[in-house]
Amino acid sequence: MSAVLDYDSAAAAWQDSVTAAALLAIDPYGVGGVCLRALPGPVRDRWVQVARELLPPGTPWRRIPINVSDSRLLGGLDLTATLRSGRPVLEKGVLAESDGGLVVLAMAERIPLATAGKLGAVIDNNEVAVERDGLAERIATRFGVIALDEGAHDDERPVGPLRDRLGCHLDLNGIPVNVAGGCEYSADEIEAARHLLPSVECSDQLAEALCAGGLALGIGSLRAPLQALRAARAAAALEGRCEVNEDDIRLATRLIMVPRATQVPPAPPEEAPEEEQQEQQQPSEQPPEEPPPEPETEQDEGEDSGDDDEQAQLDGIPQELVLEAARAALPDNLFERLKIKELAQRGQSQAGQAGALQQGGARGRPAGVRRGSPRSGVRLNVVETLRAAAPWQTLRREQQQSERKVIVQPDDFRVTRYKQRTQTTTIFTVDASGSAAMNRLSEAKGAVELLLAECYVRRDEVALISFRGTGAEELLPPTRSLTRAKRSLAGLPGGGGTPLASGLDAARDLIEEVQRKGNTPVLIVLTDGRANVTRAGVGGREQAQKDATEAAQMLRVTGVRSLVVDTSPRPRPMGRELAEAMGGDYLPLPRADASSISEAVQAVTGAKG
Repeated sequence: MSAVLDYDSAAAAWQDSVTAAALLAIDPYGVGGVCLRALPGPVRDRWVQVARELLPPGTPWRRIPINVSDSRLLGGLDLTATLRSGRPVLEKGVLAESDGGLVVLAMAERIPLATAGKLGAVIDNNEVAVERDGLAERIATRFGVIALDEGAHDDERPVGPLRDRLGCHLDLNGIPVNVAGGCEYSADEIEAARHLLPSVECSDQLAEALCAGGLALGIGSLRAPLQALRAARAAAALEGRCEVNEDDIRLATRLIMVPRATQVPPAPPEEAPEEEQQEQQQPSEQPPEEPPPEPETEQDEGEDSGDDDEQAQLDGIPQELVLEAARAALPDNLFERLKIKELAQRGQSQAGQAGALQQGGARGRPAGVRRGSPRSGVRLNVVETLRAAAPWQTLRREQQQSERKVIVQPDDFRVTRYKQRTQTTTIFTVDASGSAAMNRLSEAKGAVELLLAECYVRRDEVALISFRGTGAEELLPPTRSLTRAKRSLAGLPGGGGTPLASGLDAARDLIEEVQRKGNTPVLIVLTDGRANVTRAGVGGREQAQKDATEAAQMLRVTGVRSLVVDTSPRPRPMGRELAEAMGGDYLPLPRADASSISEAVQAVTGAKG
């Protein structure tokens, strides 16, 4: 969640968001769209209102719910008209109806990957391909997308194929209500900019600057510089100009390039002191032994010097212009955010806090239909059954010489598929030894308490295991009681040796118990990785480290999603080696507090608010 910004920063962020809405209204398809990260509230409602008011009258505006069906999204068989006419009749989908306008995706962070893929295919091909239910049609359409991202955590984002096609990425969570005011642009200005846009040009040097800047920022997709170029052209048209200038490039960099940065651009080289410059220039001061140049006319000298000056200006503008704008807009804690984001992306495709998916015949959320018989508790989907039978009615009536309106055969039967998530049990295994108590046990306790509260909100179960002295202890069996969990955590003592192997063995036993109940376990280990107590409860660092590695390898066999958070002030190789042996993720946080540890764990495990 973004912190509340001060007034000046919030006003600047709001102005950028309004400008992004104006650019989207001028060139919806070129800019691609806007990923609007904001919780439901007056600030988001005001931005959406501004975006809609800026559109010229008659521009399509369609809202797409998260549970939209393929027939409504892409188009399909108009069942009523087909049954009435006796021949397949096409019904346009919402994407075909949005040609030249905008579509608004509700709860974009939860949109299924299949739906995002179909939406991306339509955007790339500029057409909707309907090939189903006896229909084969292609309908041209071009539109922009507003994705309403209501995610409460950094790992809750729209899926990658959708994010990559959205040009502007805005975050309104830190903007207070009193800052979200009016808009300085009008629909008439947008209409004029739309007419001017085809005549706006951009120099090759500035276009190359966007590409070079994207490379320096670690942006792997070519869509980003292309969308930034279209946004710069739209910004120039909005100002009534036919040529893109440096301010337009800076604006496009801030709105489109910076949110996608995966690395900090290199700092500009520092100028050498005057003494060093003089020393470097001394050898070149001696004139070379060459014949004197032929005399030139004053006019030629003036033309050459003018061309050189112009070329020097162009050479100095491009890449550094984009990088300066990027450095000014990049957050200070970018490295930590990128590390957490990287781990979150690795965890999105695996079972995390939301539990593993299970397919079922009668319970859970609908997940499409399949051909089958309505028996053993499986429900018949009447609408889809009629849709499958509709294209064949004319042929069947002729074959059977029947006058019935609808003839349904067993091959037409369609049943609804369901999917549900199993309950998740998060097992916290905390190092409470002397070294951990001296370094980071208080931060670890705070992080676990925050994570316990998150699990309670999702109605998941949590368990707590601590290891210290000569063994491990299960302080909290799997439970939903937040009060009981906090009480057990408050009584967690610290001190003694580090029986890491015993702690991992206790976690494995609990994991097997959770799996037998049909739940999805997730293991979080908070330790510095330096074991000094063996499984037998005696000292010996070498044998203790060997036992810990064996215990970690046994955990790997379970296939459980796991994370090792290295809480030592100076991370050492033992923590990373432990994570590799366990087959889990490794996250060193030498300067983290409780909230940053909690945020990192939620990102890695795919926690859903």
